[in-house]
Amino acid sequence: MTGMATVAAIVSALDLPSRARVDARVPKKMLVEQGAPTTADKRAIQDGIDEMQWLAVLKPNTVAIPAFNDHIHDYSEIAVIAAAFRPEARAARLTELIHRAIPYPVLLITKGAGGFAVSVAPKRAAQNVGDKVVVERVVIAEDIDPNAPPAVERAFLDSLALERQPARDLSTVYGGWLARIEALAAARLSGSYKIKDESGLIDRRRMALEEHSRLAREAAQLRAQAARAKQISQRVDLNQKIKAIEVAIDRNKQLMAGDDA
Repeated sequence: MTGMATVAAIVSALDLPSRARVDARVPKKMLVEQGAPTTADKRAIQDGIDEMQWLAVLKPNTVAIPAFNDHIHDYSEIAVIAAAFRPEARAARLTELIHRAIPYPVLLITKGAGGFAVSVAPKRAAQNVGDKVVVERVVIAEDIDPNAPPAVERAFLDSLALERQPARDLSTVYGGWLARIEALAAARLSGSYKIKDESGLIDRRRMALEEHSRLAREAAQLRAQAARAKQISQRVDLNQKIKAIEVAIDRNKQLMAGDDA
């Protein structure tokens, strides 16, 4: 991929067996036909994606890890896909569209104006809609520099190797990558990158990240109100609320940095 030479650093970090490699070009036409529900999305794909590559496929016969299927979640295979976005691309929307277009779980590596991103998107079967699948959420680590990463990003990249994921089946492998993306998000707030593949700890970290997002939004809204307030008493009251939220944010970051986060 001419526009994605440095994607090799992330692919190398995954340390996938050679028999799992595919290295085939993915035509944008396929993405337009399968993953673009609106005219605007079709245009976003055509104008925003430079190139796509199917790098690897994880199946029982390529990685010697069992599949998992409970009729709601299907982990019979995991695709590793790379995409190069043009500078003006709507990166967040394109990332979602790629995940939606492919019916099985995808580990997506994208290159855009802000650097590299790694994302996953757990999916489930749509209720009463044949073989349709629904993206439950997109979890993404953005602005990664694989060639000169800071400490937490280096720790993140070092934790991505397939052999370092919980490998009961392909669903736990995918869950391991999801947990590592969330661990990077927490580390960028707390300064401490920690990986523990225990569901209780992962759930608490996820809750802490959601709480951080909620507090950050609330603080931003209060700052906007304070900037518009005409009376000094209003500004004082709002600033006190902002300080209280900032204390809560700092406390939440300490929880993320702790051994139990």
